[in-house]
Amino acid sequence: MAEQNQPVFQIQRVYLKDMSLEQPNSPAIFLEQEPPAMEVAVDVGAEMLADGVYESTVTITVTAKVGEKIAFLVEGKQAGIFEVRNIPEDQLDPLLGIGCPNIIYPYLRANIADMVTRAGFPPVHLSEINFEIFYQQRQIALAEQQEKQAGSGIVMPDGSRAQH
Repeated sequence: MAEQNQPVFQIQRVYLKDMSLEQPNSPAIFLEQEPPAMEVAVDVGAEMLADGVYESTVTITVTAKVGEKIAFLVEGKQAGIFEVRNIPEDQLDPLLGIGCPNIIYPYLRANIADMVTRAGFPPVHLSEINFEIFYQQRQIALAEQQEKQAGSGIVMPDGSRAQH
């Protein structure tokens, strides 16, 4: 009976959910001598699929530019299905926002490097990401956004806020 309350965290599946590549200035961009400048955007998400089963996703968008011209834009979304049971409520969100992305991200890095190489460019080696700091930054941004929304509205002459 004690086993029923044991914490469970298992990977059910890791998969490439979406991958896209655009090369709007090919083939002329291959003649450029200047190396491209890279911009990288990261996003994570999690969604409950069933009781105790969650999908976690990591999305990376890499935009490479030579001057003002886009050399390539690649976006990949790697996902994983995780069984998560008997985890304290206060630990669930960090697990989905830090632990799961740490598992998924290496697969996404490899897939993006492969896609860029197949497109004819030198491979892009994405840096490691500290998902704990990324998670904390998102929590701060969410709290600030909620604070702004709570503070918005029309102040009535009596000092109360109008509801909208």
